[in-house]
Amino acid sequence: MQIGSGTVVTFHYTLRDEAGEEMESNRDETPQAILFGRRQILAGLEEQIKGKQAGESINVTLPPEKAYGNKVDNAIFRVPIKHLVDAPKRLKVGQIAYVNTKDGPRNCTITKVGKFNVDVDANHPFAGRTLTFELDILDVRAATKEEIAHGHAHGEGGHHH
Repeated sequence: MQIGSGTVVTFHYTLRDEAGEEMESNRDETPQAILFGRRQILAGLEEQIKGKQAGESINVTLPPEKAYGNKVDNAIFRVPIKHLVDAPKRLKVGQIAYVNTKDGPRNCTITKVGKFNVDVDANHPFAGRTLTFELDILDVRAATKEEIAHGHAHGEGGHHH
């Protein structure tokens, strides 16, 4: 079966920066499962895996505009600590955090820590970077009616209810 609309794709990946340094990987973890076409991975990555099949491996290099966007100047904001999602008790500069926004949780990087507030850089931590994704497609299957209705993959590597 080929990857396309109405399929669930399960894969392992490694993410590398411009210098080839590993930034992120799920190879020693549960594979990621997505419902294809529902914006659960970067659009540039989704374009590249469309039509692929289980057992295929691909390397995809995405410029910033196809990945997490270009870095935006003046994207530093002061946020009450209570607006951070699942924040650890000890916050540190450089730490990745999630801020509750009207559009849901958003990645940011802590730039300054105060007693009640933190300053955060609202750019995604990978913004402005050319990224290479190495994917091993493990499985491609038809999505269930329930998965399509819920808008995400269920089970191992997907969303659990």
